[in-house]
Amino acid sequence: METRTLETADADLVHDIRGPLPSADGRRPLFMIGQPMDASGFGALAARFPERTVVTYDPRGLGRSTRKDGRSDHTPQVQADDVHAVIEALGAGPVEMFASSGGAVTALAVVAAYPEDVTILVAHEPPLITLTPDGPAAVRARAAVREAYEKRGWGAGMAAFVAMTSWQGEFTDTYFAQPEADPAAFGMPADDDGSRDDPLLSDRSWAVSDYRPDAEALAAAPTRVVIAMGEESVDVQTGRTSVATAELLGQRVTVFPSHHGGFLDGEFGYPGKPDEFALRLREVLDGRG
Repeated sequence: METRTLETADADLVHDIRGPLPSADGRRPLFMIGQPMDASGFGALAARFPERTVVTYDPRGLGRSTRKDGRSDHTPQVQADDVHAVIEALGAGPVEMFASSGGAVTALAVVAAYPEDVTILVAHEPPLITLTPDGPAAVRARAAVREAYEKRGWGAGMAAFVAMTSWQGEFTDTYFAQPEADPAAFGMPADDDGSRDDPLLSDRSWAVSDYRPDAEALAAAPTRVVIAMGEESVDVQTGRTSVATAELLGQRVTVFPSHHGGFLDGEFGYPGKPDEFALRLREVLDGRG
């Protein structure tokens, strides 16, 4: 694996390249992106594509990629510009792309703004909460996560986040009537270290979940866009946002094995089914599913 740093005016973008450029098999490089997850989350999935040249990167301000723009917020448009810059720096033409969570939102912005950069996009569970029928309630639930984080710290915020993302169905009065989630019930610390800069629990990434894809631009792009969802996510928020995104684009969601992090091994404590996930991804990339 070769690690490179692309220095731009606003950020130093660290990215990893597994395999040769141009690729040994003549295929386009396979670019994997996430947000707020950085390149470290794609190790298991990349290892299951040994025949492909795989590129991963750390979004600006996350992991090893440092910011020089004086900002702390995360927006799909800025991250799309960064991904475009990395693709240009690779010098290998357009890429195939697998994008997860907030990275899937960034990827939709990439295709809309730079349609020649990506030949196929598999956007897995984009958390576009305003697209669902209960969008206003989802925004309220997101605000409650931030409130718990601001009041009581990381453990409380993460417990609230897990409670929100594991809730089945729309956010109803029953959801909001629940007591505050207990960090101990999720094996999380109750201590508060005083930090309030977490990109997931603060409002720094709200522009990601508030984003509305440009359906016309995506339809006009030569990119084949596939919206994907884990089979275990059917009734939870990111499953419902995936269905809503697919409907916005005039398609049906494509089902993958496992859950939101279905491509992960057990290194982050919530293992998916990486073997089955990689097999399904290979089928979709090859146009067989």
